[in-house]
Amino acid sequence: MSEHVRLRDVGEADLEVFLAQEHDPEAVRRSNFPPRERETFIRHWKTKVLGDPTIFVQAVTVDGELAGNLVAWWEGDRRFIGYWLGRQYWGRGIGTQALALFLDRETARPLYADPFAGNTGSVRLLEKHGFRRTGTVMHGEHEHIMLELG
Repeated sequence: MSEHVRLRDVGEADLEVFLAQEHDPEAVRRSNFPPRERETFIRHWKTKVLGDPTIFVQAVTVDGELAGNLVAWWEGDRRFIGYWLGRQYWGRGIGTQALALFLDRETARPLYADPFAGNTGSVRLLEKHGFRRTGTVMHGEHEHIMLELG
């Protein structure tokens, strides 16, 4: 069965799905990212993501269904990427296809990512696309793998 993965612009209606995905307990465990309260989440997305012209964000769809998102943003002089897919889309090659499409559109290099060290699937996904480990960073008490795509 072939699944059609596409990227499109994010609309405000997508935010409720993204919020639910952020609150999935297994996703929280794997990403080591604490879910935000609804108001905080929606405000962040409307003002800091959708409201910032320097941020490139795309919704991921699979056969027309909203599956998640990919985002590129500036932290100082470094351009980072991050992504989130709903659990039902894990392990099916969707992240691989979506990240390939995103990296074709996000042309800034180098790009950085710093997934939680325990999220081996995310680290493997980034390495599959050419990201190289450059070290580790601590976010609070938690170790994250710093990766760079030149």
